[in-house]
Amino acid sequence: MQKTYEYDVLVIGSGAAGLSLALQISNQKRIAILSKNALSSGSSYGAQGGIAAVLNELEDSPSQHMHDTKIAGAGLCKQAAVEHIINNGKKCIQWLVEQGVHFTTYPSSNKNEPDKYHLTQEGGHSARRIIHAADATGRAVSDALIKKVEQANNIDIFEYHLAIDLITTKQENIKQRTCFGTYVLNCKTELVHTFVSNSTVIATGGASKAYLYTSNTDGSTGDGIAMAWRAGCRIANMEFNQFHPTCLYHPNAKSFLISEAVRGEGGKLIRPNGTQFMADYDQRAELAPRDIVARAIDHEMKRLGEDCLFLDISHQPSAFIQSHFPTIYERCLGFGIDMTREPIPIVPAAHYTCGGIVVDTSAKTDIQNLYAIGECSSTGLHGANRLASNSLLECLVSAQSAADSIKKQPQTDAYLPTKAPLWDESRVTDADEKVVISHNWDELRRFMWDYVGIVRTTKRLNRAANRVSLLQSEIHEFYRDFRISSDLIELRNLTQIAELIIRCSLKRKESRGLHYILDYPLTNKQAKDTVLTPEKQGKLL
Repeated sequence: MQKTYEYDVLVIGSGAAGLSLALQISNQKRIAILSKNALSSGSSYGAQGGIAAVLNELEDSPSQHMHDTKIAGAGLCKQAAVEHIINNGKKCIQWLVEQGVHFTTYPSSNKNEPDKYHLTQEGGHSARRIIHAADATGRAVSDALIKKVEQANNIDIFEYHLAIDLITTKQENIKQRTCFGTYVLNCKTELVHTFVSNSTVIATGGASKAYLYTSNTDGSTGDGIAMAWRAGCRIANMEFNQFHPTCLYHPNAKSFLISEAVRGEGGKLIRPNGTQFMADYDQRAELAPRDIVARAIDHEMKRLGEDCLFLDISHQPSAFIQSHFPTIYERCLGFGIDMTREPIPIVPAAHYTCGGIVVDTSAKTDIQNLYAIGECSSTGLHGANRLASNSLLECLVSAQSAADSIKKQPQTDAYLPTKAPLWDESRVTDADEKVVISHNWDELRRFMWDYVGIVRTTKRLNRAANRVSLLQSEIHEFYRDFRISSDLIELRNLTQIAELIIRCSLKRKESRGLHYILDYPLTNKQAKDTVLTPEKQGKLL
């Protein structure tokens, strides 16, 4: 039986961003957290490297961190966002420690002083500023936040609940559209329920599952970005898909990431014959930003006709490797690779969505009472390329900013709709050809990898546009006629995401940051965002 739930705040997503926000308002608001799988199933849990924040101001500074961020962002970072997020980094780290997160430390040289946090350095950073919990920072953060959320009295958790579409309406005498919640599929009962809320927060993560090879979990299907677009939000800079240079290459490894911190601690990228190559592409060699490293690996693989290249840190002491990278060491060993003695086979893979839902520094979207935080948002911090470990930083600060805004809203149900309509399934039947969904899913991810990948051309983008248009027609017909499922919802969202990526890529007539197109190899003097507005978009072709 369909139900209607009412809350002060509805948080869609259970990663670091969503959990942080919920905890910071739980003493004032009634909150529902929707997780489409288990609470610990998102990308935050698998984050290895750490969180970029200026904690040692004797050797680092916020202005230096801002400079590194803007260099990586290739001219597209928004100054207000960069300042806001980086200046609030230390405060958010302190908050995490208060929540019970245990970061890696080392003994102080002065026995009377407490242990100090171990800070590492990653590509694009000019100083050691990455605070971490060994090589499983995301797990440490997620475990601590999940424990707190489960203990909170004002937070209700709905695992295996997948948001379908936002509920919006225009009120009289108000031009701006307003969000009142969302329709949600209970993935276990397959019933659709209505969640009504005064404030709705999209914290659904990125969309790297649009690509065949990705470091992300299966849930990274761009649900929040697609829902926001359909509801009327502007979407920006979706052409900037970050491909992580080093994912483990093994038939059974699926999507295991080899942290950037391995290169930060001396790991070398080598060809099959053992020779290094990164110095041929950038003077920073292995510590160059991810877009440069990923393109270099991609070029070398194609030039040599190799299926993978290698990352070698075996020159470091075995004890050092096992203490700094215990998770990576154990996982590689499970596949018969001893990283203390031999190089790790690696390939680039889709890793991070730098664009997303346009928000301000309070995480507000174009729709009233609707917020977006974390990877699904476009704050202006990352610009054309995300600096390593700035993502968890953005999650935490944006969550804090959204929480501060939501706290100011009155504790009232007065502006909730008197009766939100229930989900209508009166005209649908059970699907008779579910193989269509799996086939379309596979086709989408393959042509996105081939045509809209690390290196692009206008011809390839137009091919992808043709294919996604045909897929959308098939999926729309399926969505209209048959009872929905989680696979169908995710496929519908991914095809929408693919269209947005292709639209943005075709609009950018230059190569900048993560968008490299052979037809326009130079970078324009003036940097401009690629902003898409729903009501202004016609057909893709």
